[in-house]
Amino acid sequence: MSEISAAVTAHWPLAPSSATDWLLELAGDGVTGFMPPALPDAVWVLNAMYEHEQGPSDVSYDDCHRARLADGSAKPQILGSIDFTGVGTVTGGDLGRAEHPGPGWRRLRWAELARRTGDPPVPEGMLPSLSCFPSARRGDSWPLGIRPPTEGSLDRETWNRLIGILTEHSPAGTDTRCLAYYNPLMLRDTDFDNLHVRAGRLGDARVLYDNPEVDFSPSNIWADDRSWVACTDYDLWATKVAGPAPLIEALLNDTEIEAIRLPWAP
Repeated sequence: MSEISAAVTAHWPLAPSSATDWLLELAGDGVTGFMPPALPDAVWVLNAMYEHEQGPSDVSYDDCHRARLADGSAKPQILGSIDFTGVGTVTGGDLGRAEHPGPGWRRLRWAELARRTGDPPVPEGMLPSLSCFPSARRGDSWPLGIRPPTEGSLDRETWNRLIGILTEHSPAGTDTRCLAYYNPLMLRDTDFDNLHVRAGRLGDARVLYDNPEVDFSPSNIWADDRSWVACTDYDLWATKVAGPAPLIEALLNDTEIEAIRLPWAP
């Protein structure tokens, strides 16, 4: 057992699947994550994206991929007897955990990209997802100079900051008892009958980000007293946090986290 796996097991032991029963009643099916209504307020915390210091390129991720196929530096995609080479579009996006790409890259705020492109951060009636920022892309492919948000997981920096703010707004602070749920789609051993839930302290929540059983942050994390709950849907680029107004205002006003209200998805 790895050191990280041992830490997850020690600090966040498995809890009964029935711990999610209240979320099922509140939010419906949780196959991609239990999406809560406002409790009594809610906000969407946006996954980070990054831009290279040289700015976006005229070349897209798909252009680059096709050029590499043409010069032989990329291998054909063959499964069995079927050649999938060139099928579909390489978007530049990814699924699961992410973090700052390193030197030469800076955080690109959704608000900044919205001003630049004229696109709203999130189209009206939609949720933060692949539907956002069509004007920034060539077809479905992003320019090489931008790392778009990943689907289904908070990035490391946003996860850590979110945990910090949740701690500040929980009466028991780091000792707040919490539960974390991972949806069946993200587990390496998929089980739709026995939902994967772990219980622990909010002060130990950072270790969950590197849980070796998955490549994602938890689908849901919530206080045991149900005063707040966060949901990172498997198909989205953001996490909905539902809870009391002071918590929501803190997220909206934070200088590290980028959060927005969506009137059509309260």
